[in-house]
Amino acid sequence: MIPTFRNVITRAQKRSTKGRTLLAVTALGVATVLVAPMAQAAPSAPIDAASPINMSGTRVNAGSAPVGSTSYSIGAGAIYVSPSGSDTSLGTLSSPLKTVSRAISVAPSGATIVVRGGNYHEGVKVPANKNLTIQSYPKEAVWFDGSRPVTNWVASGKVWVASGWTAKFDASPTYTRGAADGNTPGWSFVNPAHPMAAHPDQMWIDGKALTQVSAAASVTPGTFYVDYATSKLYLGSSPEGHSVRASDIAKAASVQSTGSTLRGIGFQRFAPSVPDMGAVTAEKDNVTIENVVIVDNAGTGLHAVGANITFRNVTLARNGMLGGSASYADNFKALGILAYGNNTELFNNAPVSGGFKISRSRGVTFRDSSFTNNAGPGLWFDESVYNGQAIHNDIINNVGHGLITEISSNFVIGDNVITGNTGDGFKLNDTSVVNIWNNTIAGNGRNLNIVQDTRRASNKSVPGHDPRQAFPDSTMTWVNKDIVVRNNILAAGKGNCLLCVEDYSKALTAEAMSVSAIGNVYARPTKTSPSWTNVWSRGSANPGVYTTLDAFKKSTGQENRSMLIEGAAVTSGWKPVSEVIASQTAVSVPLPSSMATLLGKPVGAAYLGASLN
Repeated sequence: MIPTFRNVITRAQKRSTKGRTLLAVTALGVATVLVAPMAQAAPSAPIDAASPINMSGTRVNAGSAPVGSTSYSIGAGAIYVSPSGSDTSLGTLSSPLKTVSRAISVAPSGATIVVRGGNYHEGVKVPANKNLTIQSYPKEAVWFDGSRPVTNWVASGKVWVASGWTAKFDASPTYTRGAADGNTPGWSFVNPAHPMAAHPDQMWIDGKALTQVSAAASVTPGTFYVDYATSKLYLGSSPEGHSVRASDIAKAASVQSTGSTLRGIGFQRFAPSVPDMGAVTAEKDNVTIENVVIVDNAGTGLHAVGANITFRNVTLARNGMLGGSASYADNFKALGILAYGNNTELFNNAPVSGGFKISRSRGVTFRDSSFTNNAGPGLWFDESVYNGQAIHNDIINNVGHGLITEISSNFVIGDNVITGNTGDGFKLNDTSVVNIWNNTIAGNGRNLNIVQDTRRASNKSVPGHDPRQAFPDSTMTWVNKDIVVRNNILAAGKGNCLLCVEDYSKALTAEAMSVSAIGNVYARPTKTSPSWTNVWSRGSANPGVYTTLDAFKKSTGQENRSMLIEGAAVTSGWKPVSEVIASQTAVSVPLPSSMATLLGKPVGAAYLGASLN
C-alpha cells in the first residue's frame, strides 16, 4: 500500500487503480482568467470523466486548475469543435467541427482550436508544419478519453466474455520497442511480482480500475484478461447493471510542432506503452502545456523532448509507470506540477518509475511543485543533467527516494519540504557543485545521503553520457565535489544517520569531495534514534560514524554553528518549533545574494529550513 499523507490531505476519498489502492482527491488550482465566459452556448458536461486531482492542505498549491474552470481568451478566426458538431461543418462557433483531429487537419499554422465541453474519444497529432493552440472553451470541461464502453458481455461459467475486441497494444518493457527487459540486477523495468506492468491494457467498472492477469484461467473478481488471438475480453466481476470501460487508444496527444500550446484540457484512460514515452508528448521546442490534467493512463503521463518547453500547472496522477519525464530538454521549466500516486502498475523503482524523471538536459527548473505518494521516487535528475534547480517543492511520502541527483552536475536544491519518503529524503549520487540551502528534510530513510560510487564520466563505456556533448564533457565528472549544505533542518528518520557522506568505492574522503556543512539543525527523538548524527567518508578506511553532533564537530571541523535537538524540530505543518526559531540567527548562515534571489528572500535573511509560503 502506498503510504497516505500524515496531517496533509483533507476531504480524501479512496479509489482503487488497477489493483492498487491510492488516494484521489478533488482538484484545486488557480485558473488563468483572461476574459469572462462567453455567453453563447451552454457548457456540455463530460461523460464519466475522472475526478480532478488536488492536494488540499499541502504547503505548495500545485497542479492544474479544475478541468472546466479555465477561461482563455479567444481571438478572431478560431476554429471550434463540439461533440454535437460535424466534420463537414465550417468550424465556426455556430457550425463547429466534431473532432479535434479534423480541426487540426484544416487549421492553418498559427490558428487557435477551441474545444467545447464534453468527451472526445480520439488521439490527436499536431504536425511539424503547424504551430497551433488547442484550448478549452471558457468554463467548459473538455476531456479526451482513451477508453470506450463495453456492453456485449456474455456469462461463461464464473466469468463474463465480450467478443470482437480488436484493440491491441505494444507491451515492450523498455524504451526500445521490441527489446526484452534487462536482466542485470537493478536494471529491469518489470518486477516479477507484477509481470503485467508493461501491458497497457486497462479496464474499469463504475470507474474502479481492475487488475490485468496473464491468462483466462486466472480471471477472478476484480481482474480481467485480454485474448489478442481470439479478440476477446474476460471479466471476473459481473457487469450487470454497471458501467464497464476499456482502453482502446494508445496515445492521447503528440505535439510535434515548434511553439504549440495545449491548455485547459483533461486526458484520461489512454494506453501508451513504455516506448510511446507518454500519453501526451511535447516533441519540439517552445511547446507549452498549461492547466492540463493527465490521469489514469498506462505507462507515462507526459513527456518532453526539445528545448524551452514549459509545463505549467499540470496534474499527473495515477499513471502506470511515471507521472512525467523529460529528456534532451534544455531550458526545461516545470512550474506548479502535481505528480501524485503514479506507478500504479508497480514497475521497479529503477531504472525508472514514480513522479517525474529527467535526463540528459541542461538548464532545468522545477519550482512550486508537489511530488507525492508515488510508488517510486518523487523527483529524479539522472544521467548528465547540468544546471538544475529544485526550489520550493513538496516531495512527500514517495515509495523510494524523495529527490535524487545522479551522475549530473551543478544544482541548487532550496526551500523544499522532503519528508516521509521510504528511501532517502535527498540522495546526492555522483554529482558535483550542489548548493543545498534551507530545506526541511525529515522522517525519511537517510535524510541527506551524499554517496559516491565507481562510475566516472571519463569512462565512455559507462551509460549515462549526453551524446550531444563533446567527450570528455568538461562539465561532467560524475564525482561528488563542492557540495554546500546550509540552513537545513535534518530531523528524525528511519535510517541510521541524519547527514551521511560515503564513497562506496573507498577512494575519496569527504574532504576530497569538498563537502561543507554549516548552520544546520539536527533533530532526533532520542539519543539513539537514529544512532548516528553523521557518517563521514574517510576514503580507503571505513567511514567515521558519530553519535553526537559535538563529536562530529570536534573530529571534522564541520558544523561550527549548528545545533542538535533531542526531540521534534518541526510541527506537523513543518513549522520549526520554538527552540529552532529562537536559534535561527545564531545557527543559520545569512543568505548570499545569489541564493536570496533564487529563493525569493532578502539578501542576508537568516532562517532555518523551508519557508512556509
